[in-house]
Amino acid sequence: MSAISRDEVAHLARLSRLALSDDELDQYASQLDSILTHVAQISEVSTDSVDATAHPAGLANVLRPDVIVPGLTPTEALSGAPSVEQSRFAVPQILGEEQ
Repeated sequence: MSAISRDEVAHLARLSRLALSDDELDQYASQLDSILTHVAQISEVSTDSVDATAHPAGLANVLRPDVIVPGLTPTEALSGAPSVEQSRFAVPQILGEEQ
């Protein structure tokens, strides 16, 4: 017995507004049946003794320590800038004066 019929695939295609040929309907019905059969087999596996996890591998804190370090002063930040105006990076104007 198949998990999904060709008619059900055709119905899903209509709902999804997909125009599928007869060959495509047969192909997708076979593929979806195979997928659903495998999912059903996996669902039969007893997992009662397996703890629920959010990740398959145990993870410790993967982030670096949150340490406060001093940042750059405005003078240090602008020291390598090719052009500075009023303690800011000066860049070429790309839009018109109408702003």
